[in-house]
Amino acid sequence: MAWDYAPAPESRDIVSIQREYGLFIDGQFQPAADGAKFATVNPATEEPLAVVADAGITDVDRAVRAARAALDRVWRRMPGRERAKYLYRIARILQERAREFAVLESLDNGKPIRESRDVDVPLAAAHFFYHAGWADKLEYAGFGQAPRPIGVAGQIIPWNFPLLMAAWKLAPALAAGNTCVLKPAATTPLSALLLAEVCRQADLPSGVVNVITGEGDTGAKLVTHPGIDKIAFTGSTEVGKEIRRAVAGTPKRLTLELGGKAANVVFADAPLDQAVEGIVNGIFFNQGHVCCAGSRLLVQESAADLVVDRLKRRIDTLRLGDPLDKNTDIGAINSAQQLDKIRTLSAAGEADGGVRWSPQCRLPERGYWFPPTVFTGVSQSHRIAREEIFGPVLSVLTFRTPEEAITKANNTPYGLSAGVWTEKGSRILWMAQRLRSGVVWANTYNRFDPASPFGGYRESGFGREGGRHGLEAYLDV
Repeated sequence: MAWDYAPAPESRDIVSIQREYGLFIDGQFQPAADGAKFATVNPATEEPLAVVADAGITDVDRAVRAARAALDRVWRRMPGRERAKYLYRIARILQERAREFAVLESLDNGKPIRESRDVDVPLAAAHFFYHAGWADKLEYAGFGQAPRPIGVAGQIIPWNFPLLMAAWKLAPALAAGNTCVLKPAATTPLSALLLAEVCRQADLPSGVVNVITGEGDTGAKLVTHPGIDKIAFTGSTEVGKEIRRAVAGTPKRLTLELGGKAANVVFADAPLDQAVEGIVNGIFFNQGHVCCAGSRLLVQESAADLVVDRLKRRIDTLRLGDPLDKNTDIGAINSAQQLDKIRTLSAAGEADGGVRWSPQCRLPERGYWFPPTVFTGVSQSHRIAREEIFGPVLSVLTFRTPEEAITKANNTPYGLSAGVWTEKGSRILWMAQRLRSGVVWANTYNRFDPASPFGGYRESGFGREGGRHGLEAYLDV
């Protein structure tokens, strides 16, 4: 029996979106020096949301100089217990304005309100709370008796988790005594600008956090600015390589959290209903716009038909539509450019011989939409099994033995994450020791905690974010 869900929309009036936004430099919002602007749109409707200042080299320089002045004037000298008070204030204000942030994130990004409300905003606040606790305990973190801040951090974040990635970057940097210049993605700048307003509301000293908006060339100017001591980047592997080449030969520190092509490995003895939920969460959470998405399903051959059948039945129940509807499971693709990439790689999957399946669902006429999609009959040579799609597309491969599962799971240039589903603890440990991934989840997927380090290696980058390990990246040790 099919159940119809009545619409349960969240009110858009919760958040007040300004017609124009400036750059947040030295505690004030101000226009770009050359007056350049660009528009940000709602990906679910293609409706313009706001016009945002486009930072040029003069603006980047002003932001870096403001961060340097704040570092030398107040932030570096401030006792850790005092810095902690500011981080606690930011965390509490995030909680107080959680509904506002959730609605803004869904409007600007396209993700379901249920995810921004229950995952993104609470985790962002948790990161500020967690790192506030470290601010006066750095000498006990295991990095020497008197660890020092690196200096001015240039931080470039992606469009898939705008607020959460800002928190991942800012919280440890501020706790360690650094000042920051944050550059959000051009398609999702609004929650970072609202976070800048929160910093001002928390009376954070001017210049400690600066937010500059713009396209990729703005980020490039930030990377190459001589006043930057450390670059932290989350985004595509291609851009990460360009950044690494740009900072080579300079004294700048660098951490990169890049792409992934994670394997979600399901053994025949796994709790299959639980595994199916993990598979769905692993690939369709945030429309597959997740660097650690479980986009390759490796299922043991003896259970493959049963798992795929249950998976399709579960996908049939997913609801695609208005991101502000609390019933929605799958929202809009973030941009027309990303939608084109997903369509291109899906067409390549069919051309390579994969069998494509999607549930019957009506796509809205306006906006950027793609249905949840499963490919069976996939081999390791197919593009969809090798390239990061960054969308709601799952490739299903099979294996017979644990050794074969390891060989196939590791047959990728990436090394960010993986999942293992089995009832045997010894097998979980055996697999985890052999999977070339920075993060391995056991009988779950996409679980995050501020105290747990996250990151990869190989073409998924280097360095960690979260936990004690994430603090090290912002300390001169």
